[in-house]
Amino acid sequence: MKKSILTLILFSICINVFATETKLMVRAKAKDAKFVGSSLGGAHVIIRNTLNGEILAEGNTVGSTGNTNLIMKSAHERYTQLSDDKTAGFLAVVDIDVPTFVRVEVFSPINKKNAQVHASTELWLIPGKDILGDGVVVEISGFVIDILKPNTHQYIALESVPKSGLQIEANIVMMCGCPIQKDGIWDSNLMEVKAMVHKDGESFGEVTLDNPKQNTFEGRLQITEAGYYQITVYAYNSKTGNTGVEKINYIIRE
Repeated sequence: MKKSILTLILFSICINVFATETKLMVRAKAKDAKFVGSSLGGAHVIIRNTLNGEILAEGNTVGSTGNTNLIMKSAHERYTQLSDDKTAGFLAVVDIDVPTFVRVEVFSPINKKNAQVHASTELWLIPGKDILGDGVVVEISGFVIDILKPNTHQYIALESVPKSGLQIEANIVMMCGCPIQKDGIWDSNLMEVKAMVHKDGESFGEVTLDNPKQNTFEGRLQITEAGYYQITVYAYNSKTGNTGVEKINYIIRE
């Protein structure tokens, strides 16, 4: 028994002696936008050994969303680095003794479950061969959409609905938290934003949502009957192929 324990200890020591510290920078970048950083709570990163599922490193991206002019307004030649030392990322440090095939999993944005995307990629890590700079950049598609009006499971009296219609309001930003507005860098003029409405499980109609101010999209829904309603707000940019969706349910009562 003592010999077995000693053998395990010696084996563990040998592994630690021959293992080499290897660094891997991981960044989450919103589609058609900037990096996911501290301003949105970051993205959660997990690095796994694909052979046995062992987690080699885990943590959140921290830092800024990056340089807007460099990322969004400049032409990029080959080898152009889009990040700097302040740009959000997660620096993983793993100890490996042989080349290891890993899966990099990113959950982003970590604090917005309704919009969260799980994206991943795979690559070989070689002992002592660091991957730094921009590192591994995982693209996060979508929009963060929060329907503000009406509220989830809100009971609304039919008589209280204005003649102009029930207000629908949504807050929409890029997946890095970058702002959307008319004629802005992220131009709402290029985006189709609509509310698809169902009543009692049947299609009821669509409402186009306008963008009167930064990140805010609004429209009015004509309602004349009580029932169970569902609103699905979607955003679509045909130029980039980026899409996002949010749903809520509410009740109109007599």
